[in-house]
Amino acid sequence: MSKICERMHAETEDITKIILQAAEKARAETSSEPEPGLTGKIKWPIECTVGPGLEGAIACSTKIGYVNGAKGWLIYQGYDIFDLCAHSTFEEVSYLLLHGHLPNKEQLDEFCAKLRSFLHIPHTLRTVMNLPLEQLNPMAALRFGANLMRQRLTWRDNESARPSPESAIYTDEDSIPMETKPMGEEHAIYEFRKKKRQRPKDARKNADDASDIESCMHLIAGMSSLTAAIKRIREDRLPIEPDPTLSHAGNLLYMMSGKRPSPEEERLMDVSLILHADHGMNASTFAALVVASTMSDIYFSVGAGIAALNGPLHGGANEQVIKLLEEIGSPKNVDVWFDKAASEKRRVMGFGHRVYKAYDPRARILGPLADYVTSKSGSKRAKTLLATAKKLEKKVATTLGKEKKIFPNVDYYSGLVYESMGIPQDIFTPLFAVSRVSGWTARILEYIAYNRIFRPRALYVGEFDKKYVALNKR
Repeated sequence: MSKICERMHAETEDITKIILQAAEKARAETSSEPEPGLTGKIKWPIECTVGPGLEGAIACSTKIGYVNGAKGWLIYQGYDIFDLCAHSTFEEVSYLLLHGHLPNKEQLDEFCAKLRSFLHIPHTLRTVMNLPLEQLNPMAALRFGANLMRQRLTWRDNESARPSPESAIYTDEDSIPMETKPMGEEHAIYEFRKKKRQRPKDARKNADDASDIESCMHLIAGMSSLTAAIKRIREDRLPIEPDPTLSHAGNLLYMMSGKRPSPEEERLMDVSLILHADHGMNASTFAALVVASTMSDIYFSVGAGIAALNGPLHGGANEQVIKLLEEIGSPKNVDVWFDKAASEKRRVMGFGHRVYKAYDPRARILGPLADYVTSKSGSKRAKTLLATAKKLEKKVATTLGKEKKIFPNVDYYSGLVYESMGIPQDIFTPLFAVSRVSGWTARILEYIAYNRIFRPRALYVGEFDKKYVALNKR
């Protein structure tokens, strides 16, 4: 761990204890066997049950992350999320996701130094400042910023850098046997190949090729600087240069507020970033991989992830949780509100998850941390919101929790943590992207090493043999 992060951990031992207590409780409620059929080596082709929206489909294999929804597990490269939150840092976790192993001291120091230097994106920020950000969704501004980083930091827009179609694999012929007789094969043939692009002679010095670890690091750092700048510009304030004495999480808070965060605030943001860094084949990760599989580049692929995360079915739920708690008003209103919501079959935001049928491990950590930060530094409003949230959780746990295995998810408490640190609600989802970019980029690197373009099929349910009718006879 770097000296900066060592200091942060040393001064926040009480937060480490809270996380370890959450880990102990979680491990007491689950067993240690992974899911059969969803772990281990794959021999293609495989059979699986697929629902609408590719639900249940197996699209690829990965070593990066594993989610066991039945038991409430979240694993990064073999490491349990509780251990990482208690003992690691976002910088170290990002290294782990990208490289597949924890760094030694020299490797981590070099990685952290590069990340800090990559926080400086003055040319990109100058262009972003020309946008009417007060009229833009912050996620739209963030996606635009990612494209501006691509233009400035890579040589991909050079005419000589355009990818050659001849270097791609024509996968439509080998993916489904006998689909186009007589050219098809009796059995499917699966080829995986990546061809390294050559650096153009006219490329700018220090420009990257948008397909390696350095590109990933530019994006991990850049998302933080862009999000902080977007927040400040929307408040009619100028962006702030990063502080080299702060961690990645500390700089994120500093560049947003202009004030050096307390060790507790720095650590809370660090834990939040770790918790959101990766989470299986979710919609934004899948969107990023689909774009990457076409032989596009990491910047465009991350832009697709940002676009997917902007959708209300994926990102933004923690904003809605705060709005819901504001609507309820206080703990004393919970019972009446819940009974009315249940009679109207209204969804309770922040509860339930597409994958988890046990308590979300991220919520196990964020719940007590929300209690911690609110009791220490939260406003009267934040304390009322938290008290309302705790009362509502008890109500849901005694009803829906027992019947339908519905528990709080990561969004239920993350917004309360951010609220207590004075972060505005419209920045909650960009913060999600600041963290998840490490998972997106790691999975993109992993996938394109053995790339195969995504090519699912649709089941045609339309008509046949319809006759064309001339326009004057319709």
